[in-house]
Amino acid sequence: MATPPSRAGTKGVPRARREEQILAAATEEFGSRGYAAASLPAVAARVGVTKTLLHQYFGAKQDLYLACLTPVGDRLVAVIRAAVAEGAAAGPSAAAPSAATAAGTPLLVLRAIFTALEGRREAWFLVYETSLPPDSEAARRAAEYRAAVNRLAADGTAGLLASAGHGDPLDADALNHVWQGLVATLVRWWIKHPDQSPDAMARRCARLFAVAAALAPTAAEGDAPGNLPGGAG
Repeated sequence: MATPPSRAGTKGVPRARREEQILAAATEEFGSRGYAAASLPAVAARVGVTKTLLHQYFGAKQDLYLACLTPVGDRLVAVIRAAVAEGAAAGPSAAAPSAATAAGTPLLVLRAIFTALEGRREAWFLVYETSLPPDSEAARRAAEYRAAVNRLAADGTAGLLASAGHGDPLDADALNHVWQGLVATLVRWWIKHPDQSPDAMARRCARLFAVAAALAPTAAEGDAPGNLPGGAG
């Protein structure tokens, strides 16, 4: 979501509000351009302040990136974990589950991700940025968030395979990679279609998953069809 330039400068704007504006503009800049190509003067111009003020508020470029990354990473891990727990608690035999739960844990996870990113969709890429200085605190923190998401995805996809009677660890590893690639692809598509709300995206994914399920081979044709990829984020 494009952050409109501010012409207010710093006069009369409370520090907390100005920090929010800077973080919003910097998150968009880092998410859309990447760390290496991101421009602090562009962030400052968008907010209507000087680059010097950015440094006064947040320090160096790496510090500003970390200030943008931390709330995004914390929220993504939290909502994915909560969605997985909700799906596990409901289960296929739960009485009168909600519509979202009935659709399955994969859709719960996707809906949670879309909702968490709404209004700052490019923030997704902060967790997966590849141009961060390798020894920086920002790179270390981003790696921790990726590892947390990876663990949730690995546990969820392995659990789905196990519930379908499949215990091959290579199957689990392959499904984990497929799921994480699918999530990243859907987020990229969503960013290119800003008119699509989180709920609209969740409904679209449900339709796509239904088609994918219809294309799966039947037991008579080979392996019995399993659940759709995606027990985690």
